[in-house]
Amino acid sequence: MRRHLLALTLCLTLMVGAAGPAYAEETEPSVPQIYIDGVLYEHPYTTVVDQVTYVSVHAMSKALLPEASLSWEHGFALVQAEGLELSARPGNIYLCANGRYLYIPDGVRSAFNQEGVLVSALVPVRTLATALSAAVAWEDGAVQISSQGEPLVSGDEFYDPDALFLLSHIIYNESGNQPLKGKIAVGNVLLNRVRHPSFPDTLYDVVYQPGQFYPERTGCMQKTPNSGSIIAAKLCLEGAVVTANSYWFNGVGRSCWASQHKTCLLVIGGHAFYG
Repeated sequence: MRRHLLALTLCLTLMVGAAGPAYAEETEPSVPQIYIDGVLYEHPYTTVVDQVTYVSVHAMSKALLPEASLSWEHGFALVQAEGLELSARPGNIYLCANGRYLYIPDGVRSAFNQEGVLVSALVPVRTLATALSAAVAWEDGAVQISSQGEPLVSGDEFYDPDALFLLSHIIYNESGNQPLKGKIAVGNVLLNRVRHPSFPDTLYDVVYQPGQFYPERTGCMQKTPNSGSIIAAKLCLEGAVVTANSYWFNGVGRSCWASQHKTCLLVIGGHAFYG
């Protein structure tokens, strides 16, 4: 009996030992090598999350723009260089560069040193490269970054003022007190309708379609959108998508035509979205 117990114990030990490395590989994906203009870039806080490579805002910016000034202010990692004003705050779902709002679905991440001090804001390498006018490519399992990418057009040039006005005012009127992703989802509904053959094919006509958003009745175009609604509108115009197939929304638990005839795809804050 004792011999059988020892054999069972040894068997279980070997099984646990065999399973250990496989588990580690699944939970700790390897960080790819990163090259900037052919030179290996190494930084201790580079990481991979859900197959997305995150890099330090400050370290990567300095590697691409040696003359850049780096600082922290009110929780934001700031980068300043000739023709560049960039900021990223851990927890936000975007970074801002020259008035452009670039979407980061899983948010800006934090990196802490062994003393628990925040030392780095981490963002996806492609997003940061776009902000820094760099180009990114994958070659043989490595990330190749070229400093000679497409210049980032400023927000003043990029955002259509009429579209921004319409989106931000409807987002504010419908979801001004909702979380940012909820605001984006409302903007998605508007733009989803523009692309769908069952709705008008311009944003103006979608907003003013009878029986829908009632801008004349609510006076929403005379209101001043809050900053979150403006940011959400800009993120939508950048292509941020929270819900790709929703065409209606309503207060959670409230009965409406969509709640009776369509499928609820997601709930964010106080709104249910249908498609």
